[in-house]
Amino acid sequence: MKLTSHILIYSLAALAEIAGCFAFWAWLRLDKSVWWLLPGIASLILFAVLLTFIDAEAAGRAYAAYGGIYIIASLLWLKLAEDFSPDKWDIAGGLLALAGAGIILFGPRS
Repeated sequence: MKLTSHILIYSLAALAEIAGCFAFWAWLRLDKSVWWLLPGIASLILFAVLLTFIDAEAAGRAYAAYGGIYIIASLLWLKLAEDFSPDKWDIAGGLLALAGAGIILFGPRS
């Protein structure tokens, strides 16, 4: 159960963070309306709140483990939202980061 809930929370947080940051990207780089910032800011707030639900004894550890999930989610965003295919190096790096996230979050602690 713990693994499933962590994956769900991290996945939702990653989607919220990427969507929020993309709103700023769209405004500043794609000449979208300033109104894109309102849902972007709300999405970034949701991201921050979601990370507080991770069962970790320290915020830094929860954030560090999140990094691996974020990288995988960013590569999915690259393909699904921006229509760019990740290359073999993107995929290898993403899998390595995901393995690191698992070690950080679920490694035995003394």
